[in-house]
Amino acid sequence: MGQKILVVEDNELNLKLFCDLLRAHDYLAEPVRDGREAMTRARDFRPDLIIMDIQMPYISGLELIEQLKGDDDLKTVPIMAVTAYAAKGDEQRIRDAGAEGYVSKPISVIRFVEAVSGLLEAAARNAATAPANLVTLVDASVPPPPSAAKSDAEVFLEGRDPRFRGDDEQEEREEEE
Repeated sequence: MGQKILVVEDNELNLKLFCDLLRAHDYLAEPVRDGREAMTRARDFRPDLIIMDIQMPYISGLELIEQLKGDDDLKTVPIMAVTAYAAKGDEQRIRDAGAEGYVSKPISVIRFVEAVSGLLEAAARNAATAPANLVTLVDASVPPPPSAAKSDAEVFLEGRDPRFRGDDEQEEREEEE
């Protein structure tokens, strides 16, 4: 099996669909039906990616994203939000909470798998270029030097890569081809 993906989704049909899609593409999918278990399961499973539903009972996906990004052991794990939220500003709130990716429901199977693959590839590129002892090398009081151009991974993780933004027009263009 391949990379490990934690899927946090309270809807049983969506959870099965996401896990089946991931397993069909050689990922090891770990389902979590109750958001209250997400932090513990993430610590135990040590995923390479977390797929997070936003609207769940008991605790919202936004709260969980903030908790995950606040956890020293889990903060570097990329998170892809999957939600039926479609109101203006919702994507920005999700990204502000810390999610690196966003896919709206109903999902396009192709876009879902591409988004998963893209986030994992971007995270791997970032991990490969980051110094192993970054914490001891960087003085937090000194801002990083300005960069003239951002890498593809930085653009992707900031959510400006149109391939992974839930762009319905892009999806329609792909379907026409």
